[in-house]
Amino acid sequence: MDMTVYFNPGCSKCRTTQSILAERGVDADYVEYLQRAPTREELERVMRLLGFDDPRQMMRTGEAVYSEVGLESAGRDELLDAMSQNPILIERPIVILGDRAVIARPPDRVLELLDGG
Repeated sequence: MDMTVYFNPGCSKCRTTQSILAERGVDADYVEYLQRAPTREELERVMRLLGFDDPRQMMRTGEAVYSEVGLESAGRDELLDAMSQNPILIERPIVILGDRAVIARPPDRVLELLDGG
């Protein structure tokens, strides 16, 4: 099955996740989402795979832009639009395998996908 990783090469958790996958011989498609922001539709799909209803569950709410654009009281649609327009808001790394996904924080959470857990 194809594995996709929403990846930021400047993030130590992303690099550790990449190392875990390499050690296991897993070839993944690494999407540098800061360079190519996901569309709102892609974000909706990822949320479903993660099993989340609230976009904040996959957001970096501590990022300055979260406060700067006033997302504290934003609704679902506004949050999804904000993540697509400001991909720094997307939590990382997100690892997708088939119809399942995890936010690999800590990085060994990726094993849940690999081991079927």
